[in-house]
Amino acid sequence: MSYRAPPFAATALAVDAPPIPACRAWAERYDGCHGPVLDLTQAVPGDRQPEELMDRLAAAAGDRALAGYGPLEGEPELREAFAAETQRLHDGDVTPADVRVTAGANLAFSLAMAVLAAPGDSVLLPAPWFFNHQMALALRGVQAIPLPCTAAGAFLPDPERAEALLTPRTRAIVLVTPNNPTGAILPLGLIAQFAELCRRRGLWLVLDETYRDFLPFGHMPHRLFSRPDWRDFVVQLYSFSKAYGVPGHRMGAVVAGGGFHAQFVKAVDNIQICPPRPPQRALAWAIPMLREWRDASRDRIQSRALAVQHALRRAPAWEVDAQGAYFVWLRVPSGGPDARIVAERLAREAGLVTLPGSVFGPGGERHLRVAFANVEERLLPAIPARLAAMLGRHGPASSGRAGLPAGGA
Repeated sequence: MSYRAPPFAATALAVDAPPIPACRAWAERYDGCHGPVLDLTQAVPGDRQPEELMDRLAAAAGDRALAGYGPLEGEPELREAFAAETQRLHDGDVTPADVRVTAGANLAFSLAMAVLAAPGDSVLLPAPWFFNHQMALALRGVQAIPLPCTAAGAFLPDPERAEALLTPRTRAIVLVTPNNPTGAILPLGLIAQFAELCRRRGLWLVLDETYRDFLPFGHMPHRLFSRPDWRDFVVQLYSFSKAYGVPGHRMGAVVAGGGFHAQFVKAVDNIQICPPRPPQRALAWAIPMLREWRDASRDRIQSRALAVQHALRRAPAWEVDAQGAYFVWLRVPSGGPDARIVAERLAREAGLVTLPGSVFGPGGERHLRVAFANVEERLLPAIPARLAAMLGRHGPASSGRAGLPAGGA
């Protein structure tokens, strides 16, 4: 008797494999001829965490009182500390009742979209976009409508162009600031324009502020929380991973109004139940007590940004189209293959692992995303030589397509 394999969901089959593991696999064929592998694929903090934070995490992990289920909305101490910090940074009205804690910002986005958009609906994503946002929408059967952002416009989204792309099924506009992958910082006035657009058209404005703590010193992220109506249509997403160096503990947060949270709790109870409890206790202490450490970490990453900027001046064939605290959006030399092929060759032949811009949606086919925050500053000057080694072997006009992994990133 013959058997037929059961099918997978069409939504899952339509989504590409996670790009970072696929791109790292290219480097497995690198022979080490240019030195150790430089992994510039993932936006992870490179600083060592404070010892007291690690001690508190360890103590909380061994506390039997935190081994049971906790509040669905998160521990009160963390919600209070995060609300106070958000209010301080934004000079607005944010209370603990507005905060929900999640197991990471990616889950925060997925849970939020579960209550904002149904299958067949659409969401506007400025492109290039953070690939996990598009993946989360596609897995739910929600269309991601690209809002093109270009070098000519400093990779900033245009509200008028956004409005022209809206359809009757559009439910939200997502903004990421500082942006991943370009690093672009959205001006306060531009964010206010998008807020007015969403309010007027009855849309949700979802702000992913994962990199909020790495804005230039004294830069206010936005002023939306001073609007009396912000709770009616604004959703802010945040990650503790970058600012506190604890991505493995999977901690994020959502700031929104009561109407949103009344629906959000359904998704939380069905998928998350409660966020991990031990890191919440440690982070509640860390928010007020590690402010100076966070500032110093921001300064160190900005120093790395200057170092990589200086290094890339020695690689004039590769144009920096945008740069932020964590990323360089690097244009590959003209006349050569697209970024996916260039990224593979850099990893396989020069041990320089980056992400091709094509994984960040339409418009990225000629770019690489270089994530430098986790690399020691002393290693960054090696980047130009590795870029040159790839060009020297193939030349800018080469366009072969061999060697891509099946179903690659």
